[in-house]
Parts: sequence; C-alpha cells; structure tokens
Amino acid sequence: MEGTVPDDFELMWGDLRPLGRSASSGGYFRQPFTSPERELVAWFLEQAEARGLRVESDDFGNIVAWWDTGSGPAVLTGSHLDSVLDGGAYDGPLGVVSALAAVDLMRSRGVVPSRPVGVSVFVEEEGSRFGLACLGSRLATGATSWETARELQDRDGVRLGDVVVGGSSSLLADVGTFVELHVEQGRDLVDRGAAIGVASEIWPHGRYRFDFTGSANHAGTTRMEDRQDPMLTYAMTALAANKQARLAGQRATFGRVAVEPNGTNAVPSRVTAWMDARCATDAGLSDLVEAVTRQATDRADRDGTTVEVTAESVSASVAFDSSLAAALAADHEGGDWPVIATQAGHDAGILSAAGIPTAMLFVRNPSGVSHSPAEHAEIADCLVGVSALADTLERLTR
Repeated sequence: MEGTVPDDFELMWGDLRPLGRSASSGGYFRQPFTSPERELVAWFLEQAEARGLRVESDDFGNIVAWWDTGSGPAVLTGSHLDSVLDGGAYDGPLGVVSALAAVDLMRSRGVVPSRPVGVSVFVEEEGSRFGLACLGSRLATGATSWETARELQDRDGVRLGDVVVGGSSSLLADVGTFVELHVEQGRDLVDRGAAIGVASEIWPHGRYRFDFTGSANHAGTTRMEDRQDPMLTYAMTALAANKQARLAGQRATFGRVAVEPNGTNAVPSRVTAWMDARCATDAGLSDLVEAVTRQATDRADRDGTTVEVTAESVSASVAFDSSLAAALAADHEGGDWPVIATQAGHDAGILSAAGIPTAMLFVRNPSGVSHSPAEHAEIADCLVGVSALADTLERLTR
C-alpha cells in the first residue's frame, strides 16, 4: 500500500539512543527493572498516552498499548526494550519504535482497523538479569509459572520476587495474531539483497550451566602433576563445544565464566561456565549437548575434578504458521519478501508455542553483527520496515 512514513520514527529513535548507553564501549546496559530500562518504559508510556492508546499491564511488568478500533480477536505487535550486557541499540527497541510508527502511518493513511491493534513491550526478553530468556512472555502465556520464576536470582542474589509483585496475566486473552518486527541477527538478508524478510522458524536453543569443581592450591608451590584444576577441565570443554558444533554445522558458545576464588596466584577450586547451544533440530540440540557433556566428564576424570551440567533454559524448535508467513511475504512492490529461518530466540516463539498464530518481520542488518555495540540497521531500511509492518497490520485487520 502507498504511504509515507512520518518523521516520528526518527524522532523516537533519537529519544532512545542515549538511554543506558555506555560512554566507553558505545554498547547498551538496559537490564530489566534497572534505571535505564525503567526510563525506556516511562518513555513508552508517554508515547502511548500521546497517541491516545489505552495502556494495560500485568503483574509481571509486561505492557500493551491498545488502539481500540473494531472488535474481535486483536492483532498484537511490538517487542522488548531490555538488552544484553553491552548490547546493540536495535535488538528489541526497533520492534517497539516501529510498531508505534506503524500506528502513526496507518492513521496518516486513514486506516481504521476492523480489529483492535496492540503494541506490546515484554519484559526480560534477553534473560540478561534473571537468566531465563523471554521471561515476560513465558509468564504471560503460562509457559513458566510464577512460583518457579519468583525464585530466579540475578548476579547480586536479588530474587525476581523481590522486584516484581507477580501473580497473573490476562494481556493475551483476546489476541488472535502476533507480529514481531526485529532487526535481523545475521547476514541472510544482506546476502539476498533484501531489506525485509519473514521468519519461517526459530532453531531450538538452550542455556546450560557447567559446574567444574577441583581443589584450590598455591600457584607456585603446587606441582603441575599434583593439581586438581577445574580450569583445565573447563578449557577443554570449551574447545570440545567449539569442535562438536563445527562438525555438526550447529552453534555452541561459552560466553560467561565465574571463577572461585578468582586469584591470580591460586589454582581455582571452582569454575562455573554457561554454554549457549543452538541447532537446526531438537534432536540435534540434544545430541550436541550430550557430546559436549561426555567429553567434559571424560576430561574431569583425567584431571581429578568433577563436572555437573544443569539445563537452565531450553526452548524447543518453533515453526511459524507457514500459510501466514507466505501470505505476509507475497505480493509486494519489488517482489515477494524472502522467508528465512532464524537462530535467535524471540518472544514471538513463546507466543507461537502457546498457540497464537505468529509471524516475524526482519529488517536487514548490514553488518550481520548482533548482541554487540556494532549491531546496526540503516535508517532507510528501518523506514521500509515501518511501512512493511503497517502493510502487514492492515492486511491482518481488514
């Protein structure tokens, strides 16, 4: 459909750019229920009020701003505002800003949707504070119970139940379709020369904690052959994960490590490391984790250490509604949008698994880099994304 994107997108993006940004790295620290993330939420509420949208929230911190037009099952869009540690600007906020701008664009076109339209902000999507990815959407759908979630702790030992009231959620009760716009976290669209893509599936993925235990000792007086050093067991496990993932054409990353007592002149007594693993199939994920665990255990036996593996968060594969994806991708100026898979987890995957027909739109990322200050999307592509989202919402609310 024809229409121009109002200047609101660039104005809103300018508002968000400085919030939670590190002066040294240029990355973002927008962890849930911290000051920068709360400032973003306050900004969102102001934007909703300025547009006359009705705001609804649940007991977990999730928010929806409703454009109350028409009747029947609502169409929900939006994303999240939190970030990974030292993350990029676009992962999450792009979907929220684009959703508000899409409402503006639809109104400028004179569109009056026949169904209600909501703009959502799900809390703690990244799992960067309390360790469970897509926590807000899991709680909103009932995929995770409050009884379990309230005991989650951040790195300072603060419980989720200490910062959130908790209870229940009815935000999704009347939602018939969910569409999430997101910056692409790879190079598929770059390689295809396309600004917009539609998701076909999300790879299964999980976070696994490896606890390696040995014996603390003096770094100088303890002979190498007399050590029970868990750092050696961890180091071999990290290399094994890399090798197994490469051989299988999958993904495995140790990105977080904690060492005790963490002294330069001491053999450590304990190393705790977290592995992120992602595979094309559920069986492949299980096989990869099993292979890495087996090699870690074998190495621990040789090192005189022990290893225990705990699955902290596992998300099964998600196949988005193929007919919905095909319908949204078809018949656009310049041709059909490509339909592509993603290896990143999203709130859309949680809502889809809960039985809500769901689709995702991706905006091209010229660098292919994400979860990093180098994450980027050109403003021109972002504006194409706003138009694409507005077109999509129009199709779904006719």
